[in-house]
Amino acid sequence: MRNLLLALPFLLSNCSVPIAVDTTVPAHAFSDRINASAQLVDVRTAAEFKGGHLLNAVNLDWTGGQLEAMSSTLDKTRPVLLYCASGRRSADARGYLVDQGFTDVVGLEGGITSWRSSGMPVEP
Repeated sequence: MRNLLLALPFLLSNCSVPIAVDTTVPAHAFSDRINASAQLVDVRTAAEFKGGHLLNAVNLDWTGGQLEAMSSTLDKTRPVLLYCASGRRSADARGYLVDQGFTDVVGLEGGITSWRSSGMPVEP
């Protein structure tokens, strides 16, 4: 029994099951994650999106059910970067995507509000 207990941490650390990244990061770290392989998703309403959004973001409204309806169009092997106005909706959306098997889902801490206050660019 003692040997099993000693081996348990080693066995658990070598599992091949992917561990989901479920986190939020500040604006500058979020910006650093935006690249060609990342899927940038704005989960706000269409009206909010039209009021300004991040370059190359796709608008899939969380509250209106668009993200749930369109999640199959996202690639589970690529990072998904989510944002909303303040971080609440993107946190809910992040939890949903992780439950659907996405393993690298990151939200913008404080939403587009913190992005703007950090002086980061927004598309009209």
